[in-house]
Amino acid sequence: MLLTVTCLGQFMVLLDSTIVGAALPDMQQRLHTGLTGLQWIVDAYVLLVAMLLLSGGVFADRFGRKRVFLAGVVVFTLASVLCSVAPSIGWLITGRVVQGVGAAALSPASLALLAAAYPLAQERVKAIGLWAGFSGIGLAAGPLAGGVLVDAFGWPAIFLVNVPIGAVLLLAGLRVLGESRNPNAPAIDIPGTVLSVLGVGALTYGLIEGGSRGWTSPVILGSFAAGLALLAAFVVVEGRVSTPMLPLRLFRQRLFTVSNTAMVVVGFALMGSSFFFSQFFVYVQGSSILVAGLRTLPATLAMVIVSPFAGRFAARYGFRIVVTAGLALAGLGLLALGNVHADTGYGNVWWRLAVVGIGFALTMSPLTGASIQAVSPQEGGLASGVSSTTRQIGAVLGVAVLGAIVRTRQSGGASFESGLNSAFIAAGAVTLVSAVFTGLWLVRSKPAQGSTPHARSTDSPTVTTPS
Repeated sequence: MLLTVTCLGQFMVLLDSTIVGAALPDMQQRLHTGLTGLQWIVDAYVLLVAMLLLSGGVFADRFGRKRVFLAGVVVFTLASVLCSVAPSIGWLITGRVVQGVGAAALSPASLALLAAAYPLAQERVKAIGLWAGFSGIGLAAGPLAGGVLVDAFGWPAIFLVNVPIGAVLLLAGLRVLGESRNPNAPAIDIPGTVLSVLGVGALTYGLIEGGSRGWTSPVILGSFAAGLALLAAFVVVEGRVSTPMLPLRLFRQRLFTVSNTAMVVVGFALMGSSFFFSQFFVYVQGSSILVAGLRTLPATLAMVIVSPFAGRFAARYGFRIVVTAGLALAGLGLLALGNVHADTGYGNVWWRLAVVGIGFALTMSPLTGASIQAVSPQEGGLASGVSSTTRQIGAVLGVAVLGAIVRTRQSGGASFESGLNSAFIAAGAVTLVSAVFTGLWLVRSKPAQGSTPHARSTDSPTVTTPS
C-alpha cells in the first residue's frame, strides 16, 4: 500500500506536467492572454520546482518524509483548486507558483519514503522501477486526458482532476505511511535557496517580458543585471557555507560538469519545443484541442517506451555513445519539425515528434547515471538531485528563450508559423551542438574527493517534463 501511495503521488505530479500543455490554447482564448502569459503559466511552476527540488529533499530528511510528503500533497491539491477557479491570468500564475512548491516537496519525499521502506537494494530497485513506471503512465496520459477534459469542460478541468487524487493520497497516506527521517541530515541552505530562486527568476522575467517591453528597456536590462548579480552572489555563498545546496566542488569533475551541462540543454530543447506542440496543431493546422492533444502523443509515448532501455544501452555501450546518439536524434527531429507547415499532413509530422521523443529518452537516464558515477557513493543522491535540477533550469530557460524567438519574429512581421519554425530550428541547433560537446567530452572521471558523510538520499531524479 505504501508503494501505491508514493507512486500515485508521483503520477499526479507527472500528469499535471503534460496535461497543462494540452490546455494552453484554451487558456489563451478564455483568459485573453498572449504568448507571454502562456510562458508564465508554464515557467512559474517549473521555476519553483527547479529551485526548490534539492531543498525539498533535505526538508524530507530533516523534518520527516511522511510529513513533507503529505504537506506537499495538501499544497499541490489546494493550489490546483486555486488554479481551477482563477478569474485572471495573474491568479492562475499565482496558483502555478504554489503548485510548484507542493511538487518540490511531494516528489522527492515520495522517493525518500520508498528508499526508507525498502532497505534491501534488490527490493528498492524494483520499487523505484514501479515508481518510475507510474511516472511514465502520467506522462503518456497527460496529452490525451488534457485534450478530452478541455474539449468537454474547458481548461479548469485539468486542475480539478488533481482534487480527488489528492484527497485519496491524503487519507491513504495518513493511514499507511510510516514516518522516517535522517537525524544526520544537513542543515537547510536558506541563503542559497533564496538567491537561486531570485536569480533565475530575474533572468526568466527578462527573457519572457523582453519581447513586449523591448530588449533595451531599463526594466529588462535591470532584470538581466539583477539576475546575474544574484547568481554571482549565489556562487559566492555556496562556496562559503558548510552545507551548500549545490556543492561547487562537484563541478571539478569533468564528467559531472559535462553531464549536467548537457542536461540543461535537454531541458531547454525538450521543454521549450513541446511548449509549442499543441499550439502548432491548433493555431497553424487548425485542429481542435482534443485532436491536438492526441497528435502530440508520439513524442510522449516514444519517451515512455524507450526510457526503460536507455540505462541498459548506456551500461552496454557507454554514456558517451548513447547520450551523443540521443542528442543527435533529438536535434535532427527538431530541425525536421522546423520545416513543417500548415499544409503538412500528419503522416509527415508524427514521425518527427517520435524521433524527438526517442532522442531525449536516450539521454536523460544516462546523463543522470553519468552524474552519479562522477561522485562518491555517499553523494549519489545529491548528484541525481542536481541532475534533475539542471534539467528543470534548462526547461525554464527553454520556454523563455524559444518563446522570445517566436515573439521577436512576430514583432518583425513574420507569421506565428514562421516563428515556430525558427524556434524549432534553434532548439535543434542547440541540441546538435550539445551532441558534439558530449561526443568530445563525456568521458569517465574519478569520483569527487573529500565527500561529506551526508548523503541526500531524497534527491533522486524526478521525471519532470513539459508542462
